[in-house]
Amino acid sequence: MDYVSALLPPFVMAALFIAVIRVIVKTQGGPNKAKEDAAVDAALARADHARPAPDGDR
Repeated sequence: MDYVSALLPPFVMAALFIAVIRVIVKTQGGPNKAKEDAAVDAALARADHARPAPDGDR
């Protein structure tokens, strides 16, 4: 029975990893995609406005 206790943790970790990947794939796109894209666009716009303009006079 030692082989069962040795193989159980890798199988459990593999199952959890597969579950996490499925959740990530399922949550891509869909109704939340527009909200996520808008949030990223807003963050990029804030970052662009916060950056000082290059000084071309020198």
